[in-house]
Formats: sequence, structure tokens, C-alpha cells
Amino acid sequence: MLQYRTTGYNGYACKYSPFYDNKLAVATAANYGLVGNGKLVILSIQDNGMVVQDTEFETQDGLFDVAWSEIHENQVLTCAGDGSISLFDISLQRFPIQRYQEHTREVFSVYWNMVDKGIFCSSSWDGTIKVWSPNRQQSMLTLVSSTDSSPSVDGPFVPLSTKQTGKHPTDCMYQATFSPHSPSQLVSVSSSSHCHVWDIRAPQPLQIDFIAHNGMEVLSCDYNKYRPTVIATASVDKSIKVWDLRMIPNVQHHVLGTANKTGPSPVNRFIGHDFAVRKVSWSPHYSDTLLSCSYDMTCRVWKDQTDNSARFMNNRLWHGRSLLKTFDKHREFAIGCDWSLWGSGFAASVGWDEMCYIWKAV
Repeated sequence: MLQYRTTGYNGYACKYSPFYDNKLAVATAANYGLVGNGKLVILSIQDNGMVVQDTEFETQDGLFDVAWSEIHENQVLTCAGDGSISLFDISLQRFPIQRYQEHTREVFSVYWNMVDKGIFCSSSWDGTIKVWSPNRQQSMLTLVSSTDSSPSVDGPFVPLSTKQTGKHPTDCMYQATFSPHSPSQLVSVSSSSHCHVWDIRAPQPLQIDFIAHNGMEVLSCDYNKYRPTVIATASVDKSIKVWDLRMIPNVQHHVLGTANKTGPSPVNRFIGHDFAVRKVSWSPHYSDTLLSCSYDMTCRVWKDQTDNSARFMNNRLWHGRSLLKTFDKHREFAIGCDWSLWGSGFAASVGWDEMCYIWKAV
């Protein structure tokens, strides 16, 4: 296990570089993200096992997420509590090379498209998801769920920001993630417990809309890297659910009574965290393994036995053993985690204890 302390700043997210096997970007916020500055920290893992800081960038507001560019090895995206998104070049000093400002509330996630590498997306507490090109100041399109659309809005696609239209959706969009299999598909989750699947090239982008966690807020989502139709969601109900999108019925939720809004059944469910699950991430190396972190101060590694191709390991069947490992070194909320793209089985995690840990997950 390796560690680094971001003194005075609480960790919110971490992300391994897709270009360098030893670089890690960490997004932090002072005062637990409630008030004050933020800081982007770029770390390097040395051959001698030490973790050192390469550079840092201070921001005017706390940072909630981070994403590496898929087209430039030195560029990193961050999103902040003031509704801004910043693009930094880690070979330069102090200031971002580009800044995007359309969201009207906190931006809680940014994600770079791994297939169409010229675009990225962001999700915000203002209830919108925006798709951007790094070369443009304005977003390419804005997505709003049908549950948030007012009668004057035609469908789930809104070409203007909420600041321009004056309409303020009530849902908080906690995370939006592009599919690693399709250049135009993304999944998002919200405070209304809805999970949305979008196709940004379709005339009506909203393809699937279902209630994922029985009305409880859904905080995180991720696509399986090997199974195109499989996603995972994590919620304040302390559970992680695995979904096969081919098995989601087309239900019109607005015609159902409140008591019936329980949503479809997942193909698998993981229960073990003691508090809300803050982040979930599928492994880039194994189709049946996922990582989660929680407000219970632990990170956990799970085995999804619904993956038929991965049920056998070392020529033996895993009988009901879903929880593979628990990492409990954090002394405050564990907020962010990520798998190493290079060292098979390694993971990083950050939390409100100002610590970044790098550890062997599987």
C-alpha cells in the first residue's frame, strides 16, 4: 500500500492517466467542499514505491471530479462547485488553458468519451447533462430528463442551457458516463432515483428511463468494460445494483401511482456497505469485478457472478462469494476511487481524511 496526504484539502475524486502508468490526478476541496478553494494535484508513483507530487493547481472553488483527456497526455479536466469546468495542462503553471461556464449549480462529474475522443460530458445539480468539445466555449447540447421538462420544453433534448431558458429542473444529476463501446451512448443517474440511458445522435436522445433504487438517490454509475449492455449503479440505500439494459421494460413512470414506482429488478445486487455508496467502478481488466467506496469509510471489491464467462476462476466455481476484499484504511468518508489501467488489480482511493491510498485490490 502506498499513500499521499493532500494536507488541508479533502479528496473527492482520483483518476489514473490513460497515457502514463505512474500518474494519478486527484481532485480536492478545502473544508469538505462546503466553502473555500479547491486543488488539482498530479501525483507520480516512483520506482522506489514513493508517491510524489508533480504539480498542483489551486482553484477558486472546491473540485468534485477529475478526468484525463483521451487525446492529449498532459491535459486534465476538473469540475467545481461554482458550476465551472476547467481544462488544465499539467506541463504549464497556475491557470487552466480553457474554462467552460454554462451550468448554474455545482458540477458533480466530468467524463471523457473513450470512443469518440473529441468530446466529454458533465453532469450538474442544476439537473442537466452537457456534452462538450474541448475546442468550443459553448456546449454542443444539453440533456434534461423528461421528469424535469416543463410543458414548454419539447422532449428530453434542450439546446439551450437552463441559464438561458430560465427553467430550473429539480433533479440533481450526480453522474453521467459515456459507454466504452459506443461513441454516442451515455448513462446518467439522479437524485430522483432515475437511471437514464441516452443516445446523443438520436432525434429523441432519451432511450431508457427506469427507477433504479426504489426512490432513493442514485449517486454513481458505470458501464462494464467488456459487456456492452451491463451497467452498475450505487445508491444511498447502501446497495450496488447490476443491470442488463436488454432486460429493462419500457415503463411510462408518469402513468403509475407513487406506490408502484419501484422499478425493474436488477440481475445482481451487492449489499455490505453500512452507509451510502458514493462511487462504483467496473474493472478495466476483469469483466466480473467492480470497486466501490462509501461513507462508511471503506472501499470494497465485488465479484459479479452473473457474468457467465467469468464464473470459473482457477477451474473452480465461486459459490456465493461476492465480496472479495475490504479496504478500511480511510478515517473519514471514502469519496472517490479508480482502477489502474496499467497494473492489473491495483486501485486508488481518496477521502475526506485528506489521504490518497494506492493498494492491491485483487
